[in-house]
Amino acid sequence: MLLLSGGLDSVVNCAIAMREAPVLLALTFDYGQHALQREIDAAKAVCDHYSIRHRVIPLPWLKEITCSDLVRDGARPPELRKEDLDDPVKTKDSARAVWVPNRNGIMIEIAAAFAEVMGAGRIIVGFNREEASTFPDNSETYLAAVNRSLAYSAGAPMEVVSYTVGMDKKEIVRAGLQHQVPLGKIWSCYRGEEKMCGSCESCGRLKRAISGTEAEKILRGFLPG
Repeated sequence: MLLLSGGLDSVVNCAIAMREAPVLLALTFDYGQHALQREIDAAKAVCDHYSIRHRVIPLPWLKEITCSDLVRDGARPPELRKEDLDDPVKTKDSARAVWVPNRNGIMIEIAAAFAEVMGAGRIIVGFNREEASTFPDNSETYLAAVNRSLAYSAGAPMEVVSYTVGMDKKEIVRAGLQHQVPLGKIWSCYRGEEKMCGSCESCGRLKRAISGTEAEKILRGFLPG
């Protein structure tokens, strides 16, 4: 079972997971985010590449209750310069602006229900060390806590796994290149425009990570310099 947003982290986790066992189903979640269609298109393209069944799960109530810049009409997520990515004040402000209440927890619990019914023993998620300080639900501590919770809430043994939880974005890009991930299919932008904006925090981290690598050539034309 795979949580697939179509972004760098989830797509790299998909590729690594496929080396170990078939992925039965990939889930993409619709909580009203501006980038929804881009995320769906990216996730579908990745699923087609790996021959994985794909499903979109609508969460209209989550859109109704969130004030996140990812969802609010007319809102634009904060823009960060390269040097801002290592500024804890600015990154925490950015994280607050795009926070969606319990998003990862909700998605994992829904995936666990599918996994239980389908007999999947693992739920693959795209976490990373780089963002764990501002998004604690990306951390190894959170991963361990979720697995303890599922031991009680799930009716069958299962484990949430992230192959990238201990990596920063540069390391994830290297892993993606090593595993021949179709990086030209990803969507890592908070916005849903024709191309990735290049200025939101997610784009900024991607640009920094691919700089000087083969991935920079692959994503040229999709991501402003």
